[in-house]
Amino acid sequence: MKPYLLRNRYGVFNYIPTTDNLNHMIDPLENPVYNALCSVDKKFARGSEMVKYFDEEVSPFAGFPSGYEKGFEELHALLPKKRKILFAIPTQIQEPVGWNIVHEIKGLQFIYEGATCPATKINPRELTITDVPQMVELARLTKPGPFHSRTIEFGYYYGLFHDDKLIAMTGQRLHVDNYTEISAVCTHPAHLGKGYAGALILHQLQIILSHGQVPFLHVRDDNQRAISLYERLGFKVSRPMNFYFMVH
Repeated sequence: MKPYLLRNRYGVFNYIPTTDNLNHMIDPLENPVYNALCSVDKKFARGSEMVKYFDEEVSPFAGFPSGYEKGFEELHALLPKKRKILFAIPTQIQEPVGWNIVHEIKGLQFIYEGATCPATKINPRELTITDVPQMVELARLTKPGPFHSRTIEFGYYYGLFHDDKLIAMTGQRLHVDNYTEISAVCTHPAHLGKGYAGALILHQLQIILSHGQVPFLHVRDDNQRAISLYERLGFKVSRPMNFYFMVH
């Protein structure tokens, strides 16, 4: 059967290379980056209909329809030389022609299964553009994932302060149809063990659920401390998700 594009209300949704894939509905979180750029986060989308990416200062993520064999080739042609990208996929891949995989992270995708969540006792402050230098500094120190000068534009970033210094934060990243990703969960090493991460995640859950969205997140598969926290809060593993940092 000839491959074709399956479209949703936002436009391109996914690429169907075989008749076998017609027997079930496609889960948008199998390809979260491309589907975010085709749906709620399409205001950030650059590239073409088939190959999309964020501005590097927002996020290094890039994606294309599942099974689209020319994806990396077209990305190579579209992006400036030495532009770094982050590619997310449930399966493992070989290094694409013309690209150099500089780092690989084996991760897990979690989805929140509850309809409600407990109230949080903290009162975090919404972060603004004036807080970006401290946000970038905290992310650089704790390494929750890529965080740049415009990452705050994904929205709903909140933080906790001690003596006017940002000590913990979290926010949102990919918005995929009716799913919202919690991201940049980090706490300054001097303030670990005080429950700040869990409280900030609960705060995000309240926001996301109040919007009628389903929360999800990603974590390294060897980060047992974070995994244990997410499971206690009601998240369940959805699938593996591998992250490839590449440059061409």
